[in-house]
Amino acid sequence: MDLRKLPNLGALKAFEAAARLKSFSRAAQELYVTHSAISHQIRSLEAELGIVLFKREGKRIDLTDRGHRYAEQVRAALINLASATESIRSGDRDRRLVISVLPSFASRWLTPRIGRFIDLYPELDVELQSTHTLTDFNRDEVDVVLRFGDGDYPGVFVELLLDEAFFPVCAPTFNNGNLPKTPTDLANATLLRNDFEMWRCWFEAAGLDASSEPRRGVLYQDASHLIQAAAEGQGVALVRRSLAMQEIADGRLVRLFDVDAPSPWAYWFMCPRPLVETFRVRVLREWLHQEVIGFQAMYEPSA
Repeated sequence: MDLRKLPNLGALKAFEAAARLKSFSRAAQELYVTHSAISHQIRSLEAELGIVLFKREGKRIDLTDRGHRYAEQVRAALINLASATESIRSGDRDRRLVISVLPSFASRWLTPRIGRFIDLYPELDVELQSTHTLTDFNRDEVDVVLRFGDGDYPGVFVELLLDEAFFPVCAPTFNNGNLPKTPTDLANATLLRNDFEMWRCWFEAAGLDASSEPRRGVLYQDASHLIQAAAEGQGVALVRRSLAMQEIADGRLVRLFDVDAPSPWAYWFMCPRPLVETFRVRVLREWLHQEVIGFQAMYEPSA
């Protein structure tokens, strides 16, 4: 059989859709082309085959006997082709691990660690999607989502990954090295703020007037940028423990006082329930929990 004599695949897809839907217009809608494009493809196919595939009566169409037989064979061939394509894609998909994560958590926590996971599982192709956009598992090709929130994510598998707390930090060179000694010293300090983690709950935990919460000055919407500003000596920042501990361990930031503000939010691991026991998701989940244990060792002895 000479495969070079096969009709154009686009024409065959147009014919199959029109035959199945019995409408050029609906076939055009399904294939996201114009009505005239479908009509042109069908006429070209009929000319190439030398037969009439459709009986046209005004705006109505119907398959001829030969067109009906050909439509059944074309549909079966296209289904086999689609099945073969899906099988190939599925094989690659099993090796591809797509993780959606907030930019701040990606840059400050996950990225410095993910190399260890890649070394353990070189057979997996890891893709990190750094985004604030909510994931629609029915639409997006995402396996796992790591999010900072309250854990209320219905319809998917959800598991606590890492709890959180807030505390103030500054650069060791802030104010020429004359760092605040007590929480009340913050009244005269430049306080950096973030629109997601406000100072109010920390002020209350420290026994200060919560009305002193800063409402002017630079607003850092990204928590990673807030940490960078503090490390550069721009002021005292209220930071998430998960994002700032490495900067503290490296000496770029100094934690002030021993007062934590409890967080109503935490980091959560979530994925579609059918993916929980797949190899790529299972090993990532196990590895993340081990990394969390190692991370907690950085602060638990002093907690």
